[in-house]
Amino acid sequence: MGVEESVIKHYSNGILEESLLAALRAGGKDPDHLHPDDLSVLDQFHIGGVETALEVGRGAGISGSSHVLDVGSGIGGPARVFAHAFGATVQGIDLTPEFVATATSLSARVGLGHQVSFTTGNATALPFEDASFDVATMLHVGMNIRDKDKVFAEVARVLRPGGVFAVFDVMQMGGDEPDFPLPWATTEQTSFVQPPMAYSDAMEQAGLEVDTERSFRDAGIEFIERMIAAAQGAPSSSNFPALRGPDGEASTANLLAALKNHILAPVEIFAHKP
Repeated sequence: MGVEESVIKHYSNGILEESLLAALRAGGKDPDHLHPDDLSVLDQFHIGGVETALEVGRGAGISGSSHVLDVGSGIGGPARVFAHAFGATVQGIDLTPEFVATATSLSARVGLGHQVSFTTGNATALPFEDASFDVATMLHVGMNIRDKDKVFAEVARVLRPGGVFAVFDVMQMGGDEPDFPLPWATTEQTSFVQPPMAYSDAMEQAGLEVDTERSFRDAGIEFIERMIAAAQGAPSSSNFPALRGPDGEASTANLLAALKNHILAPVEIFAHKP
């Protein structure tokens, strides 16, 4: 089984939307009458949750006139934040068909189907025309991508001049290796964590100019500890580690340990296309 097939298998269980809707019902929500905020605890598969998506949106200058590409859009959490909070039009792309189907369905349920759309595809060969987007985002995606240079070259191609590329990934900060499983990979065969400098170098090689870089290690530790406590108190109300499969608890614990031991950290990088 190749890397891409392994990544898809890692994230798919065939009942993702059913599980999410069950969690919403358990939390007192009606799946047929949902507001975008009703999904915010369940649909943000990245450290920091909805606040991180808002931070990325603000930092990237997303507005009602923005045409945004969300690379590795998952079940559409960040895309819906960019649409609902900032008024943007958002196109998501993800490798996992179940994620794309779930993202499309959830967006329709919250009344954002006219602003966000999703397609199945590979980030190393984006199926979009040159200079199509004002902003591109990538939240907790690069850890599963070996060829980040190809992704960044594709992002640079589809961005308009002056367009912004915002990345929020877990990156390598120390020489030691983290323990597996981790939320994005069961083994090291599908984990391609790299240091911030590797990202910056690849962006510059793609013709992008790096503007800022910031670590969110301390905030990440606080967020994960808070989510673990929330999941223990009410498992249906938190996706961290709920809905993560049989390795959810172990992968979350390993990620927290790696952050505390300065091995990994969530890092935000903003770049632009001259």
